[in-house]
Amino acid sequence: MPKYVTVDNGTEFTANAFDAWATSRGVKVDFIRPGRPVENAFIESFNGRFRDECLNQHTFMDMADVAKKLSAWQKEYNEVRPHSSLADMAPKEYVARLTGTSAAGAIQHP
Repeated sequence: MPKYVTVDNGTEFTANAFDAWATSRGVKVDFIRPGRPVENAFIESFNGRFRDECLNQHTFMDMADVAKKLSAWQKEYNEVRPHSSLADMAPKEYVARLTGTSAAGAIQHP
């Protein structure tokens, strides 16, 4: 099955290094039309949050530091942080309510 990634026309996605990365992994890059962020609204929203909540909050010393900080942010985002699209529940809590299982470590929100 082919792999695709939909991206805007930002410099981070038009650089030779990104193109080489995608090509070497068999990933087809699908660019949205310039000036049309609504064509990729979910990722545009995510990118804004990621930039504000993670990238703008940290200074990265080396790749190991990047991996450590991004992993911590990813865990927080995917398991702990409430999401408005999930009735302000953390994803882990939301899944637990759907499945009727325990969300060990899930933060309960009013």
